[in-house]
Formats: sequence, structure tokens, C-alpha cells
Amino acid sequence: MCGPAPDTAGTHGADRAATGEMRMRSGQDSALLRRRAALERQWARWVPEREAPESDAAQPRPDVAQSWVRSRAFVDPATDCAPAVAGDVASTWADSPLFGPIAELSDQLHSITHDAGFVAAVTDEAGTILWSDGGQVMRRRAERVGFAPGGRWDENHMGTNALSLALHTGRPSSVFSAEHLVEALHGWVCYCAPIRAADGRQLGVLDLSTTWDRSHPLAMSTVLSLTAAVEAKLQGGVTNTAAGVRLECLGGAGLTRGGRPLRLRRRLLEILTLLALEPDGYTPERLQLAVYGDRPTGSSTLKADVSHLRRATGGDISNRVYRLTTPVSCDATDMLAALATGDTATAVRLYRGPLLPGSQTPGIVEWREHLEVGIRTAVLSAGEAEYALDYGAKAPGDIEIHEHALRLLPARDARRAVAAARLHSALRS
Repeated sequence: MCGPAPDTAGTHGADRAATGEMRMRSGQDSALLRRRAALERQWARWVPEREAPESDAAQPRPDVAQSWVRSRAFVDPATDCAPAVAGDVASTWADSPLFGPIAELSDQLHSITHDAGFVAAVTDEAGTILWSDGGQVMRRRAERVGFAPGGRWDENHMGTNALSLALHTGRPSSVFSAEHLVEALHGWVCYCAPIRAADGRQLGVLDLSTTWDRSHPLAMSTVLSLTAAVEAKLQGGVTNTAAGVRLECLGGAGLTRGGRPLRLRRRLLEILTLLALEPDGYTPERLQLAVYGDRPTGSSTLKADVSHLRRATGGDISNRVYRLTTPVSCDATDMLAALATGDTATAVRLYRGPLLPGSQTPGIVEWREHLEVGIRTAVLSAGEAEYALDYGAKAPGDIEIHEHALRLLPARDARRAVAAARLHSALRS
């Protein structure tokens, strides 16, 4: 009764997981289409004219709208390619302080660009691309718009884009489809973060770009993880996070600052978790909905909670859009970054259980399901019994995972008893 399940059960389980993933992807695709169409309408009303439309028009994000106004005076939206800087870009890159750290991370960057269909780029402090990498197809597309070494991507030369926003604001930025000022870039989505030296100087930015239909929330987490790794190498191995704050929210809830535990109300931990998982931040209205749902609460309640969170963590949270201006070290974002780079071993190690278990906060519930689908899909897609066993210990009721472990374990492997017992318990529950 406790023996291994037949292969067909595991196959059906994998099929169900694949079907669920396809449905989720289909829903994401529809949402992306609607978002792109809405942005195209905004762009058509705002950008061709130098004056902003009447106040009843649909409004773009404030940072995007401000960038459109700034860059529209210098850049023609009909521009089809970024201008190139004169001079020897290869020599400039060889002399850049970013050359060494990027070289050390080249294998990881190469894996992301070639396996996930992205183009990566690093600029100098003025927005000139010094280095890029990508698969052949994506690299050709990028070169057609000047997204290659020598291309100038600051606001005065290429308008609103993630690189120019990150350079201007000093904060991580993403720009999707028609949020770009230049119409030739409406088929792209870009994720970018500034790279700072040990003394705080902005040395340039790191960007991951792909086609709009591949937009994914994990991409920004990956950029932040890569940027932190570059900065750590620049600073001799010390990562730059907000005041030494570490948030643990997988399988439990814990917060430390400088290695010392911080006691926070559950609600504040939920808000911090949401901000850590959404590098682009939340509008006040969207965060209100993510935290309180349909319950009648005034905006003053959210403002008070955010203010308390600022004081407790010593972190800086912007106001107009609630955003962590310095990333917080967080196990959930680390896991997302591992999944995005295909590092299933690290993702499984980091996953100690559901996100803030027991929380019924709408935004947390949504992210909990997102993380569980991501880690399960990675485990079921891998041919490693270790992953299924490790994840199975944290998901005792997951029949498909236990079936997957049994299918992968050799007949004489003693660990089959563990997987079989877990499957038996899961089937009885």
C-alpha cells in the first residue's frame, strides 16, 4: 500500500501542473494585452502633442509622465535608433570599474539572456551602453534600435526608458511597451537598476530587456539580485541593503536589523513583504487594496502603518508611490531571483514554506500562490529527486510532488520509503 505510485499518476500530475501553468500564463498574456492597449491610448493622447491633454484623460504613471515632458523637448518620438557615441567604447569598457564585476558574473548573465530570452546591458554614468549580451535573435532586435555598446540611452538622446529613468531618479525602474517615449520601443519591456560605488556614486545601470509579451514580475527581482552582486564585488563582498535589514517571510515571519530581532505587528510585516516583492512599488490606492481588501479603512490608516514601518526598519519608503528606495534583503525575493535564473537548487533551499502562512491579506495570498506555482513547476520540471524530496518535506499534502520523487528515485534507494510514506499520508488526508 505504501509502495511507489505507477508512472501514469506522476505523468498525470505533471500534466495537471502544466495545465495550471498554461492557464496562468494565458491569464497573464490577456492582462499584458489589456495593459499594452491602455498604454498605447495614453501615449497617443500625451506624446504626439507637446502639451499634456485635459485632466480627464487617462494618466500615465507620474514618473513616466514627468519623463515624457522632460525628454519630449529633445527627442522625436519617431526616432528609430539610439545615436551612437564617438570613440572607442571597448577601451572605455575595459577601463570601467564595472568591467571586473560583470566579467565575474558573465556566466550567470549569459544563462539569463540565452535561456530566458533577454538582452542584458550595462551603461556608464551618462547612459552610454558599454557592454551587452544576448541570444542571436534578441541581440539582432536590440541592435536595430541601438541597444548595443555605444548607444546613448539617457533621456536627452532616447527619451523615456528604464535606463534613463534609473539614471535620472537613482532608483530601480521598469518601463513597459508604450510607456517608452519612442514608438519604436513599444514592443519592449525593460527592467533596470542603478549600480553604485562604495562611496554612493552612481557608476551606471544594469538592464534586462525583452519583448513586451515576456514581461514577468521575476525580472526586476533578478536585476536587483544581479545589481547587489555587482555592488558587493565593488565593495569587497559586502552587500548594500537597507540598514542591515533582513526579512524572512517563507514558512514564518521574522525581521532582523543589524542581526538583532525586530518585533513588528503582523500588518507591518505584511506591508514590508509586499514592498520587498514589488520593486516598482504600489500606488496608495493599490497598496490599500492589497493590504485591506474591501474592508472600509481610511487612507490615514495606511499612512500611519507605513510611517511606523519607516521608523522601525530605518528604511526609506517613497510617498507618491510606496516603494523601498533601498532594497531590503528578503528570502522570498532571493528565491524569485533563483527561479528566474534557473537555479532550482537554491530556490528549493530557500523555500521553507508558504509565504507568511496564516495571513489572509489579499496581496499576500496572491503572492503566496505565485511563489508556490513557481517553485512547484521548477521542481516538477527538474529531473532531480533531491529537489522533490526537499520540497516535499515542506509540502506534505502535495501528492504530485511525492509521486515525482518516487518516479525519480532508483529502486534500491532507501529514501523511497520516505517519499512513499509521505504519499500515503497525503492520499489519506
